[in-house]
Amino acid sequence: MERTLQIASGHGLHARPAKLFTQAVAASGHKVTIARPGGAALNAASILSIIAAGFENGDEVVLTVEGDDEERVLEELAEFLTTDQDEAAG
Repeated sequence: MERTLQIASGHGLHARPAKLFTQAVAASGHKVTIARPGGAALNAASILSIIAAGFENGDEVVLTVEGDDEERVLEELAEFLTTDQDEAAG
């Protein structure tokens, strides 16, 4: 199951939101990938892959989740990426 969405964090997926995102992916226990449309799929549980990709505010990404209950996990991870984590942190 996959969804295309835009990164909402004002400064993109820099270290703090990347760490929180990869922790959420790992905690889900699902195989999750993230990619730019038409780009190579990255392991979404790898903080190094996420930071190296340099996802910026407004970038379009394709989030893919495989496993049981994938719709719920996709919704939770999509909500994370479409929320400005810099603003949410205060």
